[in-house]
Amino acid sequence: MSGGPANLSTVAASRRRMLVSAIVVVPPAILVWLGLYHYSPEPVSFADPAGRLGFAFGWIAVATLLTLVSGIEAVAHERLFTPAIDPLAGAESRRLKINLRFLQNTLEQLAIFAPGLLLLAWYAADTAELRAVTATAIVWIALRFVFWVGYHRSHELRTPGILGLVLSMSVLLLGTAHFGYEFGGWPGAVLPIAIFGGIEAYLVLVAVRAGREQL
Repeated sequence: MSGGPANLSTVAASRRRMLVSAIVVVPPAILVWLGLYHYSPEPVSFADPAGRLGFAFGWIAVATLLTLVSGIEAVAHERLFTPAIDPLAGAESRRLKINLRFLQNTLEQLAIFAPGLLLLAWYAADTAELRAVTATAIVWIALRFVFWVGYHRSHELRTPGILGLVLSMSVLLLGTAHFGYEFGGWPGAVLPIAIFGGIEAYLVLVAVRAGREQL
């Protein structure tokens, strides 16, 4: 295919820039998480299991308000005051398209973030460990805004915000393993993680093959 090597080189260079931009954000994200975990207030009024879940639901509500609802409002306002008021007219600006993608991505991320945060709160040994819920929620919210602002600057600069997915997936995997251990011991803990790992490896392989064929 004509231009194939050039296209391949362009994609590879873009991938490298995205990877570098993501790596740069990792140390400050970890430091902020650790700072919040060690120094945020201990939620002493949420000692019982129901209270711990309520605490997590509270943070899920805050995250939903600040990220998902903000995205909905950004789309709604631009629809109201621009020619994109007709969704079928194809008049969406670049800004609106990015806001729509942020909105869809945030909805997808919330589906991972919420159950993981609930499990993190449920398995907290005491109220001090609930600070991990606070740290995870705040860093996740911040990374959503990093994704949003970065996306408006460049498609490559959205990558640091995707680290929020890594955070929420890590918490979800930890909670799933904890649940599996209580349900079926070590086999119960390992099996769902192993199945997910196999699915992930297959999806990566398929994507790499598809990318090579397209280029």
